[in-house]
Amino acid sequence: MPTPVTRWMKRALPHSLFGRSLLIIVMPLILVQVISTYVFYDRHWFTMTKRLAGGVAGDIGLVIDQRAALGNDQAWQRTFYTVQVDTELVVYFRKAEILPNRPEEDLFGSLDDIFRDALRERVRRPFQVDWPTTEERDITVHVQLADGVLNAVVPRQRLYSSTTYIFILWMVGSSLLLFAVAAGFMRNQVRPIRRLAQAADSFGKGRDLPDFHLSGATEVRRAGAAFIEMRERIRRHVQQRTDMLSGVSHDLRTPLTRMKLQLAMLGPSPEVDDLRTDVTEMERMIEGYLAFARGEGGETPVPTELKDLLDEVVATAGREGVPVDLEIREPIKLPLKPQAFRRAISNLVANAGKFGKRVWITATRRGDVVEILVDDDGPGIPAEQREEVFRPFFRLEGSRNPETGGVGLGLTIARDVFRGHGGDMTLDDSPRGGLRACVRLPA
Repeated sequence: MPTPVTRWMKRALPHSLFGRSLLIIVMPLILVQVISTYVFYDRHWFTMTKRLAGGVAGDIGLVIDQRAALGNDQAWQRTFYTVQVDTELVVYFRKAEILPNRPEEDLFGSLDDIFRDALRERVRRPFQVDWPTTEERDITVHVQLADGVLNAVVPRQRLYSSTTYIFILWMVGSSLLLFAVAAGFMRNQVRPIRRLAQAADSFGKGRDLPDFHLSGATEVRRAGAAFIEMRERIRRHVQQRTDMLSGVSHDLRTPLTRMKLQLAMLGPSPEVDDLRTDVTEMERMIEGYLAFARGEGGETPVPTELKDLLDEVVATAGREGVPVDLEIREPIKLPLKPQAFRRAISNLVANAGKFGKRVWITATRRGDVVEILVDDDGPGIPAEQREEVFRPFFRLEGSRNPETGGVGLGLTIARDVFRGHGGDMTLDDSPRGGLRACVRLPA
């Protein structure tokens, strides 16, 4: 049983092959960058910052020691000027000034701690550090001496290593470059798989992709070659079955035609009428069997206006005495096999008209799905038998009386046609009081 963590990971991880493959490439890259950043911070940045802070603190300590050794203001000023030229520190002294008593504020994290430790080691006098609030300002160090306060303005570049920014920019830039290269490479590797999936989906819907060709990695090419071989085997099988049924149809209809001619030459009698009825029923059964075995044949899908096709079905049903109300609110155009689809819808309408007094057809588009509802006001079908009626030759009424039903293939043929278009068909209770046949097709 999956744990909550496992379920969360399944929801959070990418579902596509492209996303997962990219994640496999990116995760080690991120891990390497994190490790590199840690090593850089722990070794290079810390060591360099400590050396820079020690150098600045040593320069300030040297100025203080030189001032104590010189002992006169004129010599101090020359020393301060020399320090400014050689070390880039701006140093000035304010007599009789006392540093205010204020607590130390740790505003700059480890850099502040490193610099303060260096000042304590090299200066060995009370001090305060004013950190700049903006990047343009420099750092000011105030050191309390016996007769005043020594102020040293430290340029930012004396404490900040430029290699830090270079390392970060190089790391981020190289990561983005590698990510872009990996994404482009993986997209090219996944594209043949998507084309193979699209070809399989189109073939399953009765469509075809004539420009499909093998491409991609060796394994993808092998899968594509297997798909093409399977497609050709299915086509040969369907063609052989169609050719065989054409021959069977001809062979069976020829003796039936002779029997009908011979019966027409006989005089009227109850026995002849019974035999004529049996021959007619046999013809109907053969037509039903052939229609089921033939399926959609070799018909090619073409863009079809659904309303025009349903209007033809309604008109045909009206001529046969079945009243049908059609409701379709918007133009819907689909790639359909017109003859097979018309035959399937006609089977549903004929079946509904056989058991009900009126039939209603409603067609709507719901997102990427087209839904066709066929309702009637008949007795319906028990819920436990609604899936059974799709089995070939299954009838709710057990007898083979043609007056009470056909050969049990109408709904089977209809569902086979709808599935051949990439859709499906289900049965449910109708708000009209009878049965509802719901057909869903991809838009």
